[in-house]
Amino acid sequence: MADEKKILRIRQLNDILKKASESYYAKDESMMSDREYDMLYDELVRLEEETGMILAGSPTQSVGYKAVDFLPKEKHPSPMLSLGKTKSRQELSSWLGDKEGVLSWKLDGLTVVLTYRDGTLFKAVTRGDGETGEVITPNARAFENVPLKIPFSGELVTRGEAVISYEDFEKINSRIASDEEKYKNPRNLCSGSVRQLDPSVTAKRHVRFVAFNLVSAEGADENVLNSACGRLEFLESLGFEAVYRVRVTSDTVEEKVGEFEEKVKTYNIPSDGLVLTYEDVRYGASLGRTAKSPRHSIAFKWADETAQTILRDVEWSASRTGLINPVAIFDPVDLEGTTVSRASVHNISIVRQLKLGIGDAITVYKANMIIPQIAENLTCSGNLKIPEKCPVCGGDTRVRALNEAESLYCINPACPAKQIKSFEQFVSRDALNIEGLSEMTLEKFIDMGFITEFDDIFHLDRYKDRIINMDGFGEKSYNNLLESVKKSSRTLLSRLLFGLGIPGIGVANAKVLAAYFDHDIDKIKQASSEELSQIEGIGDVMASAVSDYFKDEDNCRVLNDLLPDLEIEKPANDSAQNLKGLTFVITGSLNTFENRNAMKSEIESRGGKVAGSVSSKTTALINNDFSSSSSKNKTARDLGIPVITEEDFINNYLKE
Repeated sequence: MADEKKILRIRQLNDILKKASESYYAKDESMMSDREYDMLYDELVRLEEETGMILAGSPTQSVGYKAVDFLPKEKHPSPMLSLGKTKSRQELSSWLGDKEGVLSWKLDGLTVVLTYRDGTLFKAVTRGDGETGEVITPNARAFENVPLKIPFSGELVTRGEAVISYEDFEKINSRIASDEEKYKNPRNLCSGSVRQLDPSVTAKRHVRFVAFNLVSAEGADENVLNSACGRLEFLESLGFEAVYRVRVTSDTVEEKVGEFEEKVKTYNIPSDGLVLTYEDVRYGASLGRTAKSPRHSIAFKWADETAQTILRDVEWSASRTGLINPVAIFDPVDLEGTTVSRASVHNISIVRQLKLGIGDAITVYKANMIIPQIAENLTCSGNLKIPEKCPVCGGDTRVRALNEAESLYCINPACPAKQIKSFEQFVSRDALNIEGLSEMTLEKFIDMGFITEFDDIFHLDRYKDRIINMDGFGEKSYNNLLESVKKSSRTLLSRLLFGLGIPGIGVANAKVLAAYFDHDIDKIKQASSEELSQIEGIGDVMASAVSDYFKDEDNCRVLNDLLPDLEIEKPANDSAQNLKGLTFVITGSLNTFENRNAMKSEIESRGGKVAGSVSSKTTALINNDFSSSSSKNKTARDLGIPVITEEDFINNYLKE
């Protein structure tokens, strides 16, 4: 009988790793470092081997995490398995034996499968959970380097990695003013970019597709198909960008790994290791697979260079959302050719997992040879005190759980860091849309006492002389600002609701609330959470957030002071609320409407709702391709939901 402690540990590891995978794959957030995940995963593998017990759904048996719901799903013809891995160069040599291999980058992005028919891009599907992926064909057409047509008439299927270069990642982040809203790494940015509903967003993110395998090519030369290198060269001849690779033998593979190790320090595309594949494709296929991994390839992950040092301090850095991030300060050490003395600890959960304390002996490394991280705490004193006061305002702090990870927040609503963020949202394009109030200008006005509440923005004329004499301002800038403020005073209730910063209420939900309550702010203020939760698309959590917001005396005071300065209008076509209570799903290409967002705006302006997936509550699926075998068409047919064309929708639903 297996040891009870080991069985308990197996169950714990299953829960931890599943939550980490959900956070990483579905939410693009990290609960823990890659190093910590690998250590826990390897521990689970060892315990499963020792006990002979494998739980249903074990991370060692399943691949990735379920695809998110807002894109069509499609089952892969065969499972896309994870590769076995090693950090030993000697093991690569032994694995290869007397065979020739191909060594290439293991790119860190989002795996995508492209299918071409009659020389045209027919379909693009993400890896998803390995069994089922998300159909992202319109987005793939927006990738920078994907050929839409190729000089090959048979069906062709290729796998590759959607990636965003470090250079483009830095450029995109540089355009985001708020540190809290900046993307954490290129992979997270790429994952979100690939899975956008609007392909125009994808196009702006400079996503590239780098092919790493030719799955099939109907009618291609068999000699080409039997060579791993030949397959990639064939793809390059058709216009694809293929992954950088070199041929190796057991005698040369370790030397070539060393060359890749030097290149990764300046390589512009994120890479978290290497892949070694048998050059003879038929031989690799003949080896079969394990429950989780194919035997034709193996992944090599860099053995991180670590250094021991002493933790001297933890700096608590407050953000504009109230989140307070811990940053470890330690004695400088040399890692991967640079000197480092700081590393983000990310959140309170990781602080507690590492049992950090000032003066502890710690080891540090660079994740993917780039980002400094704490690898291990050798002392584990656990004496680090979590601040009870915000480092910016001195107000109280509170630890809150968000997406399975605990983080520290300042709960003082008057904290300057939080004030700036709330005013930024209030004046943003989707809210009151006040031009001329940049983050820098808001900071100055707040510091000088010009703005303490939302309504102060509409009374800046009190400080005309002082504003005109400020650096960067003058009579013209002042007049332009006041004109923009005056223009913004005529607004929609949906814009105001979004601008107030009610937790969980974004642009779309604000429109739903405004339409449901006939654009009457008083009706929303008086609505109970039970009534709010009955509104389709709102739900219990958002309903409670809205109800709690308007129960708060300070919030009501701020709003009551603000409302006399505003003229809340109804949308121009609000009389045509003929779609109220109806829900539509839009898929495929459009002919009359410019894009899906344009159609969605028209539906929402008439009181209707646009959902991301077909359900029993769907009024109709709008799809110009009746013959499509998409999952949405199938679900609609199974549920008896009408599938209508764009023309049908215009003729039957857009009548006054």
